[in-house]
Amino acid sequence: MTKVAGIDSSTQSTKIVVCDADTGKVVGEASAPHPDGTEVHPDAWWEAFSAASAGGLLDDVAAIGVGAQQHGLVALDEAGEVVRPALLWNDTRSAAAGEELIRDLGGPAAWAEAVGSVPVASFTVTKLRWLAEHEPDLAARVTDVMLPHDWLTWRLLAPGSTPATDRGDASGTGYWSPATGEYREDILERAFGRVPRLPRVLGPAEAAGETRTGVLLSAGTGDNMAAALGLDARPGDVVVSLGTSGTAFAVHGAPVADASGTVAGFADATGGYLPLVCTLNAARVLTATAAMLDTDLAGLDRLALEAPAGADGLVLLPYLEGERTPNLPDATGTLAGLRRTNMTPANLARAAVEGMLCGLADGLAALRVFGVEVRRVLLIGGASRSRAVRAIAPTVFGAPVVVPEPGEYVALGAARQAAWALSGSAEPPTWRADESSAEESAVEFGQDDAEAGERVRIAYAATRAAMYGG
Repeated sequence: MTKVAGIDSSTQSTKIVVCDADTGKVVGEASAPHPDGTEVHPDAWWEAFSAASAGGLLDDVAAIGVGAQQHGLVALDEAGEVVRPALLWNDTRSAAAGEELIRDLGGPAAWAEAVGSVPVASFTVTKLRWLAEHEPDLAARVTDVMLPHDWLTWRLLAPGSTPATDRGDASGTGYWSPATGEYREDILERAFGRVPRLPRVLGPAEAAGETRTGVLLSAGTGDNMAAALGLDARPGDVVVSLGTSGTAFAVHGAPVADASGTVAGFADATGGYLPLVCTLNAARVLTATAAMLDTDLAGLDRLALEAPAGADGLVLLPYLEGERTPNLPDATGTLAGLRRTNMTPANLARAAVEGMLCGLADGLAALRVFGVEVRRVLLIGGASRSRAVRAIAPTVFGAPVVVPEPGEYVALGAARQAAWALSGSAEPPTWRADESSAEESAVEFGQDDAEAGERVRIAYAATRAAMYGG
C-alpha cells in the first residue's frame, strides 16, 4: 500500500491523517493543540506538527500535503527567522488599514477587478499595511512574506528549497489575482512600501519539492480549498463549514469579482474557482451561549430543540468577535426582541443557533447572485455535530442539507492533493466512493417548513438593519 499524509494546521490545532493513496482510506491519524489567540509564533505550529507526528506516524508515507488557515501573515528576515508572531486571519487590528487601502486603489470595485476580493482585516495585504505603519522597525527587517501553509511546507522541505504556495491560498492574500494568475506587485508596494520576496505559485498537481528524507511535498493550499477537495465538492454543492469561523463556498467555473465585498473571489485547489463568504462567528457562538446558560453543548441542543422556529421573536446577532461579513470589525453581539414572555433558556439557545446560521444563509444568497447553483448544502465542521444545528439548518438555509460522515476534510483534501502530485495524473484521484450513503443521511433533516425559515431570516435581517443599517 502506498501511503500519503495530509496536514491540517488550523487555528486551533494540527491534525494529521494518513491515507491509502489509491482509495483514500484513513489508516492513521493524530492531532495536537495550538495556543489560543489572534497572533501566534509559527514555531507553535511546528511544535504541534512534531507532537502529532511523533511515534512514526509519517515514517512510511510517500507524499505529504499541507492545508492551513488562510490569510495569516508570516514575515521572515534575510536569515529566514520569523520577525514577529504571525497575525492570524481572525486578528482585526488591520481593519482601518483595509479601509485605507480600499480608498488608495480607488474603491471596492477597483479591488474586486484587480484581485477578485475587497480587502478586510482578515486579508494578508491589510496586515502588511498595518505592520508597515505600526511596527516600522520590524517591517524594515522583512525580506520574505508567506502564508501559514507556505511556511509549514517550507519548513518540511529540504534545506535550501524555494518557498512555494498554490493559487487557492494565494488568492486570499489580496495581492494575487485569480483572473490573471499573477501577483499584483503594485498593490504590494502600495500596501507595504516595497515588494518582499513571495512564494512561487504552483499548479494544482505540482510538487513543492521533497523533504530531506525524499518524501514528496505537494503544493498545499488553504483550509477551505482543501476541504472542497476532501469532500470532492461538485457544481451544485455548497459547503458550509462551521468551525471557529463560518464559511460558505462552492466550486465554480469562472472567477468572481464582487464589488460589495460580500463574496471573496478565491481560486480553488484544482484549477477552478471557489467563491466564498466568511463569517467570524460560528462554533464559538454555541459554546459561549452554552456557558451563559450554565450547560454544555448537549444541553444547548436540548434547549434549542424545545423552542419554536423564530425563538418566539428572540433574535441574536452573534457578532461576538466583531464580524467579517458584513464588515463590522468593531461590532458586538446584540440580543433583540426581548419580552417577558420569551425570556427563556430554550429561546436563547434557539436564537443562538439561528443567528449563527443566518449569517451563512446570507452567504448562500450572495453566492446565488453570481450564478452559484445551490442544489444541496454539505454541512461540515465541529458545530455540524450539533443535533440542533442539523435540525435547524435546512429551515434557515432554505435548501436540502447533507451532513457527510464526520471526518477531517481539510486534512483529507491535503492528503488527496499529495496523492495527486505523487501520481502525476491530470485529475485528482477519486476517493469518495461512499457518496450514496452520504445522500441517505439527508433524510433525517429538514423538519421545519420553508415559511418558518423565511420568517427567521426576515427577523434577522430587520434586526441587523436596525443596528447597523443596510
